[in-house]
Amino acid sequence: MLEVYQMTRKVAPTSATVLLTGETGTGKELIARALHELSPRASGPFIRVNCGALSESLLESELFGHAKGAFTSAIETRTGRFEAAHGGTIFLDEINSVSYQLQVKLLRVLQEHEFERVGDTRTIRVDVRVIAATNVDLQDQITTGKFREDLFYRLNVIPVFLPPLRDRGDDIGELVRFFAWRYAQANRIPVGEIDAESVRFLQQYDWPGNVRELQNYVERAMVLSPDGNITPELLPTHVRGLAPVRIGRRSSDNLEEMCTDLVGRKLAEAGEDSSDAWNYVVSFVEKELILQVLRQCQGVQTRAASRLGINRNTLHKKIEDHQLGDEAR
Repeated sequence: MLEVYQMTRKVAPTSATVLLTGETGTGKELIARALHELSPRASGPFIRVNCGALSESLLESELFGHAKGAFTSAIETRTGRFEAAHGGTIFLDEINSVSYQLQVKLLRVLQEHEFERVGDTRTIRVDVRVIAATNVDLQDQITTGKFREDLFYRLNVIPVFLPPLRDRGDDIGELVRFFAWRYAQANRIPVGEIDAESVRFLQQYDWPGNVRELQNYVERAMVLSPDGNITPELLPTHVRGLAPVRIGRRSSDNLEEMCTDLVGRKLAEAGEDSSDAWNYVVSFVEKELILQVLRQCQGVQTRAASRLGINRNTLHKKIEDHQLGDEAR
């Protein structure tokens, strides 16, 4: 994170395009705002666009505006976000969600600093700094044909990676103290002590929701605390290891590691005949997948079958085959 801060301060005074990469909840928007506020554009607008929240047609109109009569509901000319950000910064969150067709128009804005509103022929020039963010690897998106390679290189002038909270265990104590102080200030309540045991539990947790999830749990603890102190019993049970961790990215990682170990072990046992190893591993993966989805769906087989993309009767039979009846109930 010190490297992130140093990079932020170093590139903020420039107009270079920045690409922020990191999991959801790691603080990409905070870094984007810092880049704006530490720049000569700080007095100008900071415009945020969540590209994943709008359909292709709506996103194009949102970004570039539209002329009156451009489509059925266009009853008046509308200014787009790029035009509104003139002299300031535009933050394109979830840039990976932009359609392949719209990426062409976006590339032109980045290169030429000009565009036309939807349904208009007049070219508009803008002076805007672009900061983009993504929670996926854009190079993987390029490989699958979902993201333009030329747009990636235009965005990736200054790449900044934000590490997940699970790799920042030493930061958790300070983050807890900060969020507790901020919540106390907002609600005019005293800030108590943070129990060392509580910090230990928080450092051992895997944080699939990253810093945003931590912030929510600190607020919850402050709401429930009678004296402002944060103690272990105020933390969610799964954070204290008393309930299964919710299914998330790390569960998949653990399952992958288990499968990799199994494949190696079973192939070694099977020697030249790998058919037994194949059948064993496939059966194991199938059982683990069904088990996790059943837990996600609280044992409701109809929902689990829908999520797995199989027939309910097929799921029922597999539950019997893998002896998962207790989970199904």
